[in-house]
Amino acid sequence: MQFRRIIWGIIACLTFAVVIGENARKPNVVIIMADDLGYHDLGCYGHPSIKTPVLDKLAASGVRLTSFYSGATVCTPSRMALLTGAYPSRLGWSKGVIGYMMSTHHGLAPQARTMGEVFKAAGYATGLFGKWHLGDLPRFSPQQQGFNTSFYINKSNNQTSQLWRGNKVVQDPFDNRLLTEKFTKESIRFIHRHAHAPFLLYIPFSAPHFPVEAHPAFMDTSSFGAYGDVVEEMDARIGEILSALTTAKLLENTIVVMLSDNGPQPGEQALSKPFRGKKWDALEAGTRVPCILSWPGTIPARQESDALIAAIDLLPTLGHACGIDLNQNTHGVPKVDGVNVWSTLTGDKAMTHPRNDLLYWHGAEGFQAIRVGHWKLFTDAHHAKLPGNPGGEALFHLVNDPGETENLLSSYPEKARTMRVMANQQLADIAKHSISLGK
Repeated sequence: MQFRRIIWGIIACLTFAVVIGENARKPNVVIIMADDLGYHDLGCYGHPSIKTPVLDKLAASGVRLTSFYSGATVCTPSRMALLTGAYPSRLGWSKGVIGYMMSTHHGLAPQARTMGEVFKAAGYATGLFGKWHLGDLPRFSPQQQGFNTSFYINKSNNQTSQLWRGNKVVQDPFDNRLLTEKFTKESIRFIHRHAHAPFLLYIPFSAPHFPVEAHPAFMDTSSFGAYGDVVEEMDARIGEILSALTTAKLLENTIVVMLSDNGPQPGEQALSKPFRGKKWDALEAGTRVPCILSWPGTIPARQESDALIAAIDLLPTLGHACGIDLNQNTHGVPKVDGVNVWSTLTGDKAMTHPRNDLLYWHGAEGFQAIRVGHWKLFTDAHHAKLPGNPGGEALFHLVNDPGETENLLSSYPEKARTMRVMANQQLADIAKHSISLGK
């Protein structure tokens, strides 16, 4: 009898431990990033023709950000910023993307601390399926930057013909029309393989980056041409990923983030109304992009926020949400420029939003502007591309003038001076606390 009591006691304890463990399981994180998607290119951001019912529903389930900024205005530095939480210039970046203005012998320095490494160290399975663009050489590969599993192209779809799995080329040439489908299928396999432990799933789609070529099943299905076909396919594939999470009974415990890496490619059909500019430049359309976050039951549904938030904020924010202390691992990047905006995302009105300013980077010329509150200052008015191409500085109020058309410098010279001082202080700190590109 005593033996039986002991056995039942052990079983009860084990059952209790399992229940507690399940209840205490850390949330999964899925980050989906489009390539060159404009601010206005989703239905929930007002596109008149492109249909994105999946992302519209995702936005309705959480928060849609209207003042969200990618890490930079072109691919490589934008991905550096997202994965490290640091301004790209802290990582040695000065211009261009790998394979264009940047040597293919360079990449994100191996000592830089990435989101993959942070989550892997916290016990997460980590996977990347999509476009990498942080280095071609083996020492710069996803596997060396914290991702256990990877299936990817190492540059943009117009720069390479090779599709990689880990350290091996598995297709050369790939069919550009099928990449979104392939990355989706690999992501779904990863979800089912890691359904019983927390995971970080990073899906940087190569779409809708040029060349814009529709999948055969989606060709001529959109009323917005080939570009619409590609965006609508991506929306449908995201729906497949969310369905996989639902089937695995993981959706309620998964934080889903969807964003774009920068603004639209010049010459593409993409839209960024009401903003001016394109990819590469520091005008609003070059770096203000769609961003949706959802975690059912934790992030309140049907929110819209115009709080100033950037891609560099995602690492500290998601780390906080997942109970990961970034201060426990401080090697690599000398400083994280991102801030924890979790209280804003969850609608905590008692907390003050922690970000009030942001630096802007041109894709080929480095720093060009700073935003403080609703004000934006170009330190060289030439970069603002105003009629007549005036010199001096250019100051805009982004709420009253989102198209950056009216230079208010003469009316608010003290505001400009304060912002200039703030920018110079941050640039000096970046110059002092930075690392070099990997070579």
